Amino acid sequence: MSYETITVEKNAAGNAGVTLMTLNRPKALNALNTQVLAELIEAFADYQADDTQLCAVLTGSGDKAFAAGADIKEMHDKAAADFYLDDFFSPWTSEIVKKTRKPWIAAVNGFALGGGCELAMMADFIIASENAKFGQPEIKLGVAPGMGGSQRLTRAIGKSKSMEMCLTGRMMGAEEAERANLVAKVVPHDDLLAETLKTAATIASMPPMAVIANKEMVNSAFEMTLDQGLIVERRIFQILTASEDKAEGMAAFIEKREGQWKGR
Repeated sequence: MSYETITVEKNAAGNAGVTLMTLNRPKALNALNTQVLAELIEAFADYQADDTQLCAVLTGSGDKAFAAGADIKEMHDKAAADFYLDDFFSPWTSEIVKKTRKPWIAAVNGFALGGGCELAMMADFIIASENAKFGQPEIKLGVAPGMGGSQRLTRAIGKSKSMEMCLTGRMMGAEEAERANLVAKVVPHDDLLAETLKTAATIASMPPMAVIANKEMVNSAFEMTLDQGLIVERRIFQILTASEDKAEGMAAFIEKREGQWKGR
């Protein structure tokens, strides 16, 4: 498929089963607008539907920004009624987060501010360059996060630090983000893409059905009580024991060989 604001590479850098998506508006620091949203929704739908692609990576073009925020020029003259009637920002969650069952990683190479930070937090986890900067500076524009910033950030790093960041608009560096559990790990800037693709390739090498199941299990921890979550975990485990990949995986372990997965 051809896109104007993003690029998509399947089996990226020779990594079988790994899709690389890149926000490609470097002159605008990869700011997010409706065209980016539409193209990302299409790209994620294609990734989800392609059985050969098993893990995705999303990053930003250039060295300065993952995404420096939403495109303010596009929102400046938009009426409040239109924001409400259009349910502005809703498709990010409904079309990307909820409909993408397969895992994806955000490789944050620079500024991830406002909508950029919110987009990164939609990923299953974040790997950050040492140059990465995270923040929700919407308060400086007289507004507030609108794409999950107040909710996902608080769940990731806790109330106090999230409240401080949303009320002051300050940026958080990569090392602090790792300490605060916003990112999974920090890597040297020049190694970011290679390290993230390597991690994605590891995930892509796992039994596909089990990968989806593990993602669902972890996400359920944020949606229900402990007792409810434990029931979900047990039921999914029990379903997996009937899969062909479970039989193959255990046989491969006993026979000391690599498993050959069918995703069933």
